Amino acid sequence: MLQVSGLTKSFDNSSTPIFSDVSFSIFASQSVALIGSNGAGKSTLLRCCLRLIEPDAGSIVLDGETIDKKSGRHLSKARNKVGFVFQKHCLVPRLSALSNVLHGNLAYSQGPRNWLQGLAKQEARERAMDCLKQVGLAYLANKRCDQLSGGQSQRVAVARALMQQPSILFADEPTASLDPQSAQEIMELFKGLVKNQGLTLFFVSHNIEHALKYADRVLGLQERKLSLDSATHTQSLQSLRAFYG
Repeated sequence: MLQVSGLTKSFDNSSTPIFSDVSFSIFASQSVALIGSNGAGKSTLLRCCLRLIEPDAGSIVLDGETIDKKSGRHLSKARNKVGFVFQKHCLVPRLSALSNVLHGNLAYSQGPRNWLQGLAKQEARERAMDCLKQVGLAYLANKRCDQLSGGQSQRVAVARALMQQPSILFADEPTASLDPQSAQEIMELFKGLVKNQGLTLFFVSHNIEHALKYADRVLGLQERKLSLDSATHTQSLQSLRAFYG
């Protein structure tokens, strides 16, 4: 599903990279957590895997397709297979939950004209409602997003990512700004998507308990290297705390 080889990234012409020579593979229907201390480069690595941030070196193969040399519409097309959930949900506050989810389809199209030709409005609406149903928010479809709670807003963001019909979902600290109950609900939602739909999940987390409970594997960034790639059942809270100093 995702193969990364020799990925390296530095900023501002620094001679010291944020991370160097990072290699790993993620297989279909796996849930993989990426952990590390503040500033370790977790979010940067996640974005480099999709070339939302350009790496300095390395190879990236996404669903059997090498993307490190692609550009323009060819890169956009390769990203069509991916959904992305950010720490900040980035919803349009004045729009309804349904309208925000519909934008999940438009985000990767070549524009409204192509979208209207390729996907009828009614079909798109039905798909968006189905995505909201999957995250348990169909009853709030017409509610403005600035009237939703933090947990509800993040669920809308997940539904928007599902609108893309992804085979792999990237999530960058998706529960960081949520209260404990809402955070657990979001992680349970991800767990259900992996188990019931065969979705592949790659998520960054500061929550060690979440990494152990919801990931099949855990990757650890430390001192600019990927120093851990292990099945979670072989790890403990104590062993993973070492990645947070």
